[in-house]
Parts: sequence; C-alpha cells; structure tokens
Amino acid sequence: MSQSPAPVRRYSYLGPAGTFTEAALKQVPEAAGQDWNPVDNLGAALEEVVSGRSHAAMIAIENSIDGGVTVAQDALATIPGLRIVGEYLVPVSFVLVARPGTRLEDVTVVSGHPVAYGQCRTWLDAHTTQHRHLIASSNVQSAADLFDPEKGIDAAIAPPGIDEHYDVDVLADGLAENPDAVTRFVLVSRIVPVSEPSGADKTSLIVELPEDRSGALLDLLEQFATRGVNLTLLASRPIGDRMGRYRFVIDAEGHVKDARVADALLGVKRFSPNVVFLGSYPRADRVVATTRAAHDDDAFRDARDWLRGIISGEDA
Repeated sequence: MSQSPAPVRRYSYLGPAGTFTEAALKQVPEAAGQDWNPVDNLGAALEEVVSGRSHAAMIAIENSIDGGVTVAQDALATIPGLRIVGEYLVPVSFVLVARPGTRLEDVTVVSGHPVAYGQCRTWLDAHTTQHRHLIASSNVQSAADLFDPEKGIDAAIAPPGIDEHYDVDVLADGLAENPDAVTRFVLVSRIVPVSEPSGADKTSLIVELPEDRSGALLDLLEQFATRGVNLTLLASRPIGDRMGRYRFVIDAEGHVKDARVADALLGVKRFSPNVVFLGSYPRADRVVATTRAAHDDDAFRDARDWLRGIISGEDA
C-alpha cells in the first residue's frame, strides 16, 4: 500500500518576490519545494504562524549597520507561542533603478525602504544632490512603485537582480556605504521541542529587570558572566507601561542543553519577573563558543556529583 505524500508546508516572508527576506528563506533546505507566502509586513508574517496558516515565517531581526530591527524584537517579546528555530545571514547590497530611458541627472524623487535609504544616503547625496526620499514598505516594493504614476517616483533603491522581475534600467550599483553590511534573519515557528545542540549555537531571550535600581542590569549580566556565557547581543527596548521601564533582548553563545547556559537561564529566571525564551538554534556563522575548563559540561557535572556526595555522606 503506497504512502500518501507529506503535506506541503507553508512559509511566510516579507514580499514580494526578490526581497532579501526571500533570499534568506532560500537558505532553508526544508523550505525548498514548499508553499512560499509573501506578505506585506512582519506582523502579518508572524500572525500567519500564530494562526497555524504557516509552518514558519522568515523575519529580519538585526542589521550589522543599523542594529536590531525593533519591530521584530517587540513582536517576539509580546506575541506568545513563538520560537526561533534557525538563523541566516544575507549580504546586503543595493542598486539604483529607474524606468527605461531615465537618466541619473533626471532623478529628484527616490523610493526606498528606510534602512536601505540610510545605508545608501551618502552615495545619493553625492550623485543626486536635490533628491527627495519616499518611503517604501520593502526594497522590492520600491521598484514596483516606479510604475505607480500617482507616486511620482523617478528612481528606486532595490536589491541586485531586480531587473529580472521588473522592466527597469540599472542606473548605478554598489550604493551601500559599507560593502560588508549583513542582515541577520531568523526562522520563527510555533513552540516546538528544542533541537539537539549542534556545537555552534545561540540562545535568544527577552528579559525584564525586576526593579529600577542601581546595579539591576549588572545583576542580570552576572547571571551569564559567572557561568562563562558570552553575550553576542544586548539591546534595550521600552516596555511601554511607563517611563524608565525596559526589557532586554539577549543573544547568548551556546545552547540551553549546555550546562553553563542552562544554569545561567535558571539564574535569570530566579532574578527576573518575566523571561521569554525565544529558542536555541545553530549559529549561521558556525562560530563555536570558546569556554574555559571551569565552564564546560564536565565541570558542572562534577560539581553536582560533589554536592550530592556531601548531602549523602559519600564524600568521605
């Protein structure tokens, strides 16, 4: 008796086709050949996951130039039932495109996503000195907006290869001020069991301080420092209920099944009134955490055995 084919999984991402988010999704092996659903914004992508209409969503969470994507951090802090299951890096570069026949000297209105515009502004100021910026919802949408006569756009900041999707001329490439710019994306699903450690992992949390007092942040950081857990990201976001109240977005080296990380998380949970565990997942750069012998799993295991021996009277 033949088996029925596996159900098709649906993945949501910031569309339309051709965005950097789609480029990140292309790095997910299990997403190949599945149903890809382009949406208009990050909130819609996560809502698809929460509702069960999508298996997972790819979202941008950090840029090497502009830092954290605050709308993503706030969403992960406030929408329950989500888990980061993968991390992907996409190099960022931009081209300036226009409708066929447009000359660079004719450009006065430039469409672009705010982050892309910030990375390309130096070039634009030097080559289109009188230009005005019109905000676009995505780097690909900026090119699509060229064909909306009501918007009056002359040129658009877009990703390389956009001319494969739209009838545009490339006026210039290499617009970004920093050629090494990278955007970090995460694949977000509903809560699932934590995967096994890969040996090069990252653990993400969102933590609130228990009170606004001198040394509170230091007490939080000591939960990691005393266990030898290095942090790769520490960003503050306002909670929003009153001034002076913040939550902290934290990325830590290691996996929750590593003894040092598990022990740090227990310390954080005892310390903080609200901890959101976002996931432990393989690092995109595959960098292995460097730890001292005092912080490896064997050292924690030996310490627990020593304590059990003391309690049971077997230490003698």
